Amino acid sequence: MFEKISFEEFKRVRLVVGKITSAERLEGTKKLLILKVDIGSEERRLVAGIAEHYKPEELVGKNIVVVANLQPKVIRGRKSEGMLLAAVHDGVPVLLIPEKNVPPGTPVE
Repeated sequence: MFEKISFEEFKRVRLVVGKITSAERLEGTKKLLILKVDIGSEERRLVAGIAEHYKPEELVGKNIVVVANLQPKVIRGRKSEGMLLAAVHDGVPVLLIPEKNVPPGTPVE
């Protein structure tokens, strides 16, 4: 069962479309990629644990869904300024990608 949150709490989460502009492996790790993501108003760096399932070169240019208002967190010495959304199926992350091409920064509602 899922813990319930109020609608007011949910409204605080800012989900936007972001376009991956660069991606590289975080040296010394098997699971982490460093992504630069255009979220419309700025470019953010995200540290994401998807390197075992996605190659950096196949991610550049893709639109993804980003949690844009998370407080930054340092992961393995690198500041991560948001989080991408992915479903996990049989232990494998599957990126949530908008059905149509929309500009970076487009709100997800």
